[in-house]
Amino acid sequence: MVEEDLLIQISNKIKEVRQEKGITLQELANKAQVSKGLISQIENNRTVPSLWVLMSIVRSLNLDLNEFFSSIQPAKKADKVIVQKAKDYQAFEKEAAKGFVYKRIMTRNIHAGPLDIVLLELKKGAKRSKLVRTEAYEYKYIIKGSIEYLIDGKKYLLKQGDSLFFDGRLPHRPSNIGNTDSLALVVYFFIEGK
Repeated sequence: MVEEDLLIQISNKIKEVRQEKGITLQELANKAQVSKGLISQIENNRTVPSLWVLMSIVRSLNLDLNEFFSSIQPAKKADKVIVQKAKDYQAFEKEAAKGFVYKRIMTRNIHAGPLDIVLLELKKGAKRSKLVRTEAYEYKYIIKGSIEYLIDGKKYLLKQGDSLFFDGRLPHRPSNIGNTDSLALVVYFFIEGK
């Protein structure tokens, strides 16, 4: 199976090259002999193109296959902790709808079990005395305030709009180090059979 990260790189590369060359979705679709909707779905990582379609798109962008794939790299070994700053979220268009702005925060392929979504409110100055471990991968999105996470001996400062993803089996502890209450959306991807 192709890594999800590779698919995102391919999708982003198609969109980036198309926009750099000033080619519209419809123009690329016509040249590649596919529908405009399919090009949009591929660019927004909503579908995986067949090899024939991918080659047709690359040729329609007047690129050599080697040139197209030169900057696409397989994912390196996953980091234990991934911090995404709000400024780095990637805007994308799901479908043409006025007033809708989508931003891809993070995409990860996780083979896990149950999912739990919670809101975590940390009052000003709130801090655990002990490190904890969770049998889950954890995703945190800071809705308001600022939270410092100590994970496996390293500190990560997150402010409103930032996000964090890590293996909850690493020892960790959140602390509200800001001047106001903080609020975070937390998603637990529980690991089955552990």
